[in-house]
Amino acid sequence: MTAPETPDPAVAAAEAELARLTAEAEAAEAQLKAAQAKAALATAQAEAAKAKAAKAPDAAPEEVAPEEVAPSEVVPADTSADTTGKDHPAPSTTHGGPLTEADIEKITSGYRFEGATLDLGALVNGDAVPAAQVRIPLGMMNRHGLVAGATGTGKTRTLQGLAEQLAAKGVPVFAADIKGDLSGVATPGESSEKLLARTQAIGQDWKPEASVTDYFALGGIGKGVPVRATVSGFGPLLLSKVLGLNETQESSLGLVFHYADQQGLALVDLSDLRAVLTYLTGDEGKAELKALGGLSAATAGVILRELITFADEGADVFFGEPEFEVTDFLRVAPDGRGVISLLEVPGVVDKPALFSTFLMYLLAELFELLPEVGDLDKPKLVFFFDEAHLLFKDASKDFESAIVQTVRLIRSKGVGVFFVTQTPKDVPSDVLAQLGSRVQHALRAFTPDDAKALRATVGTYPKSGYDLERTLQELGTGEAIVTVMSEKGAPTPVAWTRLRAPQGLMSPTPDPAIDATVKASPLLAKYGTAIDRESAREILTAKMKAADDAAAAEEAALAKARADAEFAKQQAAIDKAQAAADKKAQQEYERLLKKTQGTTRTTRSTQKSPIEQILNSKSTQTILGGVIRGIFGTGRR
Repeated sequence: MTAPETPDPAVAAAEAELARLTAEAEAAEAQLKAAQAKAALATAQAEAAKAKAAKAPDAAPEEVAPEEVAPSEVVPADTSADTTGKDHPAPSTTHGGPLTEADIEKITSGYRFEGATLDLGALVNGDAVPAAQVRIPLGMMNRHGLVAGATGTGKTRTLQGLAEQLAAKGVPVFAADIKGDLSGVATPGESSEKLLARTQAIGQDWKPEASVTDYFALGGIGKGVPVRATVSGFGPLLLSKVLGLNETQESSLGLVFHYADQQGLALVDLSDLRAVLTYLTGDEGKAELKALGGLSAATAGVILRELITFADEGADVFFGEPEFEVTDFLRVAPDGRGVISLLEVPGVVDKPALFSTFLMYLLAELFELLPEVGDLDKPKLVFFFDEAHLLFKDASKDFESAIVQTVRLIRSKGVGVFFVTQTPKDVPSDVLAQLGSRVQHALRAFTPDDAKALRATVGTYPKSGYDLERTLQELGTGEAIVTVMSEKGAPTPVAWTRLRAPQGLMSPTPDPAIDATVKASPLLAKYGTAIDRESAREILTAKMKAADDAAAAEEAALAKARADAEFAKQQAAIDKAQAAADKKAQQEYERLLKKTQGTTRTTRSTQKSPIEQILNSKSTQTILGGVIRGIFGTGRR
């Protein structure tokens, strides 16, 4: 029989602490419900007293016992809903209501516009007030805006609803589909009792409807029409942001681009840029690298290594040709509705810097290509910049300045930009200053940093009857604090708004439907197939090959010259040896000749030479006699 297992003291302590916290939470919830009940009772009593006073104006109003009025202190001091430490205002102005009739009328009149509008939703005053509709003037959509809020508060649905209404009014829309569920805009929505109850309560005449949609994919990673950019078009500033270069390396990369432009080296993809850097850091380009002031071999090597790593991660597929023409986002369907262009990015979520910077590239291209048009009745395009915080993270000053300039000036090109992010602090203040409309969903304050960000957000709103620091934490899903730019260019009153529901599907469109849409797109034939033309890589490869061939030919010539010299040297040695041998033989001959000079004259005179001995021989005499007789015919005699 085994002994019972001894419980871990740490686990027991944790369980006890969890039980204590659970009990405290339940107690706080009960206390909050009691406070809400008291507040409701006080409101009812106040309404009854008001009605009674209206019936008998001359009578003194009935006093309400102090203990029956819901005091502001009924909310516990330790609840997460209160992070200010300030005294709470009276119930008539506490965190959203109930607003007075005058407050409601002020908000209602503040959102009455003469021109075309986009409907955001209805004012919330405890319950929705259908008569108090909150809108954005269509002509003010090119004054930019912000859609912010914590995860799960309804930002994507707000974006979808705005895109649907813009497209219905003939305005093209571009948006990045981060999670993939924005694709439902192309499919009619599905009705339900809960949905209809919500839409009827805010005065929305909801019906399912699909929008004309095209799907795109960065570099062809995904189902959509490929969207590519050349490295030259992307430019050194945006590429430096993607590569994470510091300011010195960023300026050095700019010199590389300048060199390539001067030499006529087209930078189409990353391999072209790597080829230029390899050339400049190699033996062939040392002189040209030296001529580029401010570019050291060490810095060029760092950039080259970053490029290699970047390409190895698969990012090189985003660069190439055919380069996408951003004006293709400004398309209108034959029936006059604007086309919603969705950039599919689930395949590149692990490259957030590339994704956000690529969006900035598209925006910068629009700024460069579109003509000045001034203020229009409706924008030429509305660009939703999702996950905007990724764009500004670790951005250099030059990069931020470029963004601020683009956002400031692109309005006159007829393009509106809406940044979608979690908190306004994710966007630099210089960019926030350019935004005319704000749809702020709920924020959370779980940490001191969150509380600080919440207070900073509240400080950017116009004065209102709300305790925004509390209201922003109490907003329900699909609710937001709204203020927009009126037709006169002034901010509208701050309004707690229950937003309209999208008419498209609030979940992803099925894959077969997306595939069919992509195949039917007229842009697929234009951008579907990648092109690899002659560019910097091929030019430098040919140049280095020619240099290698010339070097090889020179080396061969040198080798031949060396071989000829060696042969001549050897021949001279042979000739010298032969001359020495001849000389030695001559000397030996002369020595022998000199040696024979001592013999007697008689001996020399009687001694016959070999020729004389042959001629005087009997055989020779016989032969010669026969020859002579044959010649002269005396043979018979």
